[in-house]
Amino acid sequence: MLIACAHGTRNPTGRRLIAELALAARTQRPGLITTAAFVDVQPPTVGDVVAELSATGRPAVVVPLLLSGGYHVHVDIAGAVAAAPGTVAARPLGPDPRLVEVLHDRLLQAGADPRDPLTAVVLAAAGSSDPRAVADVGDTADLLQRSWAGAVTTGYGSAAQPPVPDAVAAARRGGAERVVVAAYLLAPGHFYDKLAGAGADAVTAPLLPDERIAAVLLDRYDAALVAAGA
Repeated sequence: MLIACAHGTRNPTGRRLIAELALAARTQRPGLITTAAFVDVQPPTVGDVVAELSATGRPAVVVPLLLSGGYHVHVDIAGAVAAAPGTVAARPLGPDPRLVEVLHDRLLQAGADPRDPLTAVVLAAAGSSDPRAVADVGDTADLLQRSWAGAVTTGYGSAAQPPVPDAVAAARRGGAERVVVAAYLLAPGHFYDKLAGAGADAVTAPLLPDERIAAVLLDRYDAALVAAGA
């Protein structure tokens, strides 16, 4: 059993895309049983789902549909798993080179030129007060920088520094003639809606839908099973 655990959103498109991600994983892995759980905003909570499966003796792997390892991974999901023998947690989706490939494609779709040294990119993440999450986002920015001539920096929607508008302004002060915000978010929602007002020349679409993300999800699931067996 794979428990696909997302943050949760009130945005109907965001909800649909997260649901479709789990369906895409089932399409790529016929016979795999998946169910959904959330850490905030919408039910069912990951604690409730894990407890219900554990009570019926069904082992499961919780795969965080999150792009970095912050509070929700290390506290909410870890706590739910610790209370349920036989259930394990996988690592979050990011960082991963395939997510960077999707980011690169979204930037191209937004009209950004990877060969232009005067086109800067601000990688915009939701944000976390957990330094491990900030480090994960920084690692993703470093990977993206390898294929981008202009500067790639980070900005956050909350909790971490700098806020996305400040990062955009800093890129302009640094000499960028064009600044593009790369939305490091799976789907539309609260944080994505705020990016339009960050002062950039363009904002990319979120990462979903993309089959590569379902492949990452399945890899996290497989790795957790191997680790549990070991």
